[in-house]
Order: sequence, then structure tokens, then C-alpha cells
Amino acid sequence: MDDATLAARLEQLGLSEKEVDTYLSILRTGEAKASEIADDTGVSKRYVYSISESLEDRGFVEVNDHVVPTTIRARPPGEVIDALTDQLTEMETALADRFADTDREPQQFDVIKSRVTVVKRLSEYIADAESEIMLSVPQQHLSEIGDDLAAAVDRGVLVMLVVNSATRIDPTDVEGKAAVARAWEQEMPIMLTVDGQYGLVAPADMVLRTNSDQRAIAFVQRQIVPILSGSFLGNYWPMATELHVGEPHPLPETYRSFRHLVLQATLRLRADEPVTFAADVSPVQATDDPGHIEGQVVDTRQGMVEPQTNAYPIEHTLVVELGDETVTVGGPGSFLEDYEANEGRLS
Repeated sequence: MDDATLAARLEQLGLSEKEVDTYLSILRTGEAKASEIADDTGVSKRYVYSISESLEDRGFVEVNDHVVPTTIRARPPGEVIDALTDQLTEMETALADRFADTDREPQQFDVIKSRVTVVKRLSEYIADAESEIMLSVPQQHLSEIGDDLAAAVDRGVLVMLVVNSATRIDPTDVEGKAAVARAWEQEMPIMLTVDGQYGLVAPADMVLRTNSDQRAIAFVQRQIVPILSGSFLGNYWPMATELHVGEPHPLPETYRSFRHLVLQATLRLRADEPVTFAADVSPVQATDDPGHIEGQVVDTRQGMVEPQTNAYPIEHTLVVELGDETVTVGGPGSFLEDYEANEGRLS
């Protein structure tokens, strides 16, 4: 760190420009007389005494006024940092006592400048997930959010995970952390979508290289997050290799994520187990009124697990037999299917 940057950091701690100049002069010699410091900084000796007393109060220096002439000695930097840390800890407690923790609406768009904040925001969004998570993360940072992912899986959240920059990864590394996980040796951006509402994108350089000047963007926007989900499913998910598929859920179960419902139906059908689907639905073409259907699932179209059976990356469909007819059902915003449903029940 050069002198200009160091001076700026010290000013952020509340030191004035003259105090910074005086302190840096003392640091360069370790210990000096007031007259020497005055000559070095271009201020009066009386002013050096005044500034030195202020620096002593803050724990930066010691004023040895029991000797003649008086000398000012810099305290070891480690002691200074320890003293500042103690002060900040005390202040944190005082601030916390006065802080009113109110619910705040998340910002629609938020530019993130540090890797630490990216990981923190990932944890926050994952912890808030109620139905669905799509995430790509470098292998070296998987452990930092592994517990959050495992907790989401335990809550019944669909977690689709791509571990990128993966060189030596084992299925046990992701077991319990995702319903379906894939691995890719290539770098890719950190991408996260949660419940079709929260999203985050961070360039790979930002989290893999400490000196990166890249920025991440977090956003809360139901109109944009599905576009990010489509990119995840269409551009990155197919490039990765399937690493882990979780066991089917016990049934009956109601799913708020339609993709999760399609995944579970697929796993049951592949195990030659009969599955019944029930849901309130709306016709995609709006030729009929909304209603309720219940029938046998005879097929699925999906791209979450191998082999892929959908024609388009966003197609996740149930084929349901209703007595004398067979219909297709998709999730919210469907346009390829006969019906759309927000949620449904498998039994």
C-alpha cells in the first residue's frame, strides 16, 4: 500500500490531514523529538505537541514528557490495530443496542463490490428460498454456502446446482446440498435465482481473483429473474455433467415449484411407480374457465435429469391422462401446454 492510500485509510479513521502527516513522520523514525517532527512536517513545534497528545489519546503514539527533551514514540502497529478493534467492538455493541431492526424491502438493483458481500448475499437469498433455487458456484466456494444449501433441501426447496471450475469433485461433495447437481470444469459466472424473484450475477473473476475490479449485481425483479433462469437452463446447465440426483420424495406431497413437481414425477415414473397429479389449473389458450383436474401422470418432458426429454430448455411439462383424454400441464407462464398451474400435488 503506498503512502497516499495509507493516508486515505487513516483519514477514514477520523484523523485530520495534519494528524496523518505527523503520525507518518513518527512512524518513519519510530521515535523523534518534537522539533524533528516539526521540521519534517512543516508545522510549529507547539502544534506537534498538540497533535501528538491527540494521537496519544487515540492509541497511536506515546508521548514521553518525563524526559528532556520530550520525545514521541510510535506504538507498534499490531497494538494500534488491537486497540482500534476493541474500540470498534465496543461501538458495535452500543450501535446494536440502539438499532431498530425493522423489515426492509430489498433493493430492486444493488451493485456489489466485494467477494465477501457476494457470498453473504448468496447465503441470505438461499436462506430465504421457499420453493426453488438455481445456482452456479465455483468449487472452491461451495463449502462457504454448503450448509445453507443443505438447509434449503431439508425445507423441501428444489435446488439445481452447477459446480463450475470443478477439477476434482466427487458426488459426495454435493450430496444433500441439491436435488440435482452438475459439474463443469470451465469457469462461469456465479448465477443465482430464488423463487423466480431474487437474482444475483457475479463475474467469475470477481470471486476467483482477489485483485479483480469486477462488480456483481443483485436484483429483485419478477420480470427479469425468469430471463436469468432461462439463461441458466439453456446456456449453462446442458454444458455441465450430471453429478448427483437425489432420492424421490415420499408422497403425497404438494409442490410450490412446478419444476420440482415435474422432477419428482419423473423420478417416480423411471422407478415404474404410478403417480397421480391434482391441481387447480387455467387453460393456456383461455378458451375455458379455470378448473381442477386430477389424473394419472403418464409422461414428463424435462431437462433437469438425464436423459433430457424436453424440446426446449424451459419446457418442464406433465402429461396427464384424464379418463378419455390426455392433456399437458406446465408451470406459471406456460405457452406450450394445454394448462398452467402455480402448484400441484403428487400422490
